[in-house]
Amino acid sequence: MSRDVLPGATGVLALADGTVLQGVGFGASGEAVGEVCFNTAMTGYQEILTDPSYMAQIVTFTFPHVGNVGVNLEDVEQFGQGSRTTARGAILRDVPTPPANWRAGRGSAGDFDHWMKLRGVVGIAGIDTRALTRRIREHGMPHGVIAHSPEGRFDIEALVAQAQAWTGLVGLDLAKDATCLQPFNFDEGLWAWPEGYAKPRPEPRFEVAVLDYGIKRNILRALTSIGARATVLPASTTAGEVLARNPDGVLLSNGPGDPAATGEYAVPEIRKLVESGKPVFGICLGHQMLALALGAKTTKMDQGHHGANHPVKDLTTGKVEIVSMNHGFTVDRDSLPEPVQETHVSLFDGSNAGIALKDRPVFSVQHHPEASPGPTDSLYLFERFADLMR
Repeated sequence: MSRDVLPGATGVLALADGTVLQGVGFGASGEAVGEVCFNTAMTGYQEILTDPSYMAQIVTFTFPHVGNVGVNLEDVEQFGQGSRTTARGAILRDVPTPPANWRAGRGSAGDFDHWMKLRGVVGIAGIDTRALTRRIREHGMPHGVIAHSPEGRFDIEALVAQAQAWTGLVGLDLAKDATCLQPFNFDEGLWAWPEGYAKPRPEPRFEVAVLDYGIKRNILRALTSIGARATVLPASTTAGEVLARNPDGVLLSNGPGDPAATGEYAVPEIRKLVESGKPVFGICLGHQMLALALGAKTTKMDQGHHGANHPVKDLTTGKVEIVSMNHGFTVDRDSLPEPVQETHVSLFDGSNAGIALKDRPVFSVQHHPEASPGPTDSLYLFERFADLMR
């Protein structure tokens, strides 16, 4: 039996189990399929929606006031443009209001809805995001289709069928689409009020090769802030090509998709980089693939970790830090072999959040030490990387 569209509804979220939520569409018109997750951050919606790690996902924001500070060019995290390599949709409680912030419009139109249209990201507001979040917590991240039609015309049954037909993230190598096409150097430092982004050191202290699986700009800014010159390389770059540059260290970046799928070609090269003796630092997807290279396993999570307020304990110091997280896969801590030691653990669910080798200068974390958005508690990890390169 076909289902009617409610009067005034211009946005629809159709889930694979047949659930349909209707509200007010905004942003780009059309439809997009993906995995529906929730993010608990209270700030940083622009960074979240431009983080390549959210590729093929639809983000539910638990904080109700999204869009109220507008947008600007300084908070874009991806290097590409549009939703092809980032989040496919956004689900909000409140309809976005006109921007009210002194940074809104710096280098751009400033309006959130207009920015979403330009990027091709579909949005829906007026949704009970608390109920949707509880549903995801209890039943896992569903496959869904988000749709926006200014005329309010939807084929509900076709949208549900599309959500049911989507195969999901398991087995998907998305890094090949999120990565850069050719090497380039990055020379921008961390942002500071009111000057903006810092200038790099005239003479860098370190040369860092960055394997780009979907890199965020702020990771590179954090690298330059410790005196590194960051050379970004495509995900398919071989260990031989990396080592031929004679870097002081190698960073394995964040990125989207299934680490086991990207690992088909990346893990053998990461293993060679570890064996070379060069310092290696992995973040997010880079952490997961480093774990695979060292003999551990990864698994798909039911809800994942998405937010800027996650407590993580550094087992090497005993300190607890509040971190930014964004991942739907995790390293199986019980599969960690010798000589790998667990260095960080999530205090939400006890899942692994960091590893290191006992006999080599190699370590990685699941969370995002560069923040953006989120707290900067974990920036010390870049200093740890600098210490290893010294």
